[in-house]
Amino acid sequence: MPNPKTDPATDQSENAAPPGAPATATPTPTTTASTPTAWWAVLSMTLGVFGLVTAEFLPISLLTPIADDLHITEGLAGQAISATALFALITSLLIATVTRRFDRRTVLLSFSVLLVISSIMVAMAQSFSFLLLGRVLLGIALGGFWTMSTATIMRLVPPQHIPRGLAIMYSGVSAATVFAAPVGSYLGDIISWRAVFLLAAGIGAITFVTQLATLPSLPPRGRATLRVLVDLVKRPGMKFGLFSLVLIITGHFALFTYVRPFLENVTGVATAGVSGVLLGFGLANFAGTYLAGTLISRSLRMTIALMPMIMGLCAIAMVTLDGALTPTIILVAIWGMAFGGVPVAWSTWITRTVPDEAESGGGLVVAGFQTAIASGAVIGGLLFDFVGSLGVFTIGGLTLIAAALVVTAVLRPAPAPELDLAEQS
Repeated sequence: MPNPKTDPATDQSENAAPPGAPATATPTPTTTASTPTAWWAVLSMTLGVFGLVTAEFLPISLLTPIADDLHITEGLAGQAISATALFALITSLLIATVTRRFDRRTVLLSFSVLLVISSIMVAMAQSFSFLLLGRVLLGIALGGFWTMSTATIMRLVPPQHIPRGLAIMYSGVSAATVFAAPVGSYLGDIISWRAVFLLAAGIGAITFVTQLATLPSLPPRGRATLRVLVDLVKRPGMKFGLFSLVLIITGHFALFTYVRPFLENVTGVATAGVSGVLLGFGLANFAGTYLAGTLISRSLRMTIALMPMIMGLCAIAMVTLDGALTPTIILVAIWGMAFGGVPVAWSTWITRTVPDEAESGGGLVVAGFQTAIASGAVIGGLLFDFVGSLGVFTIGGLTLIAAALVVTAVLRPAPAPELDLAEQS
């Protein structure tokens, strides 16, 4: 059994592709073992995801009390979310280079420390500038963690269990989706928004202790320079894959940003009902992360294409239903389940496409996600002003369907290790 404080996977540097060479399959380590210690480490990564994503989206449900307390507009208070996303984007591209000489265990622990510090700063903020500084620290932790998370899972579990490990980790996103908005809003009314952020700091502290106890030593690997990012984009399939990812996530967030106006104006759901529908979305999203792991074991390409296809069809169906409440609620849940598989599928794609530079590749995926989140909200807003929520859902749905068809026709992920026949089917 591997020592819990040493890397459980044998060093794969001998199997890595030479600099600039295309990678077509995950390198096969000489020894890997799925141990309880490794899976406890995966669960600690899941807790890290839950804490970071919860802190990221808490301001959405607490925007009004934050603005009132700091004597600023809600629009200005909303920039706390934008600042986090901006610095997450910047960090995702730079963190592998900046920390290339440090043990990954130490780096991951530092992100949990930043989560604690950030949440305390926000809770104690007496001015918007101080709150913004706290949110910037959160953006650094968020972008850095996401960049290294996929590469860390690759080193914790055997290659054939990577989709399962990613599914477990991404379930933290689903849990945060359920927790941050409804629970954050509820607790904010009872114990104040500042106390809610102190609770987020507590989650960060628990995460730090858990990761300290379970994460093994993970010496740095790969070249991790800015030049590597350029080289990775030039590898076969990377440009198209990243473009497809951005297109799919842009389509999703163009829809999701304006799902509340759709539910209120088209379906006639009351404000309290919107929270219930979104709770159903979050719970279904949680299930979707685990479903994706099963589907990926059969075919990664099918999974990558199937998820946006389902999302697009749900959006089109919601438009054609003309406000029917019960079917709309069901479709939102199916949409949530489908989207739950998107991060798992694309993270698996990057592990197979650039297995020798998974951290830098993960940074590109994170940058793609952050770019798409911002562009989806902007594009959706422009469409909303011109064609309303029905137009947004029609165009967004057709975009997702088109992206799924193109991915099916063009994308060719590398086969899974030891499962080549399944992927080639």
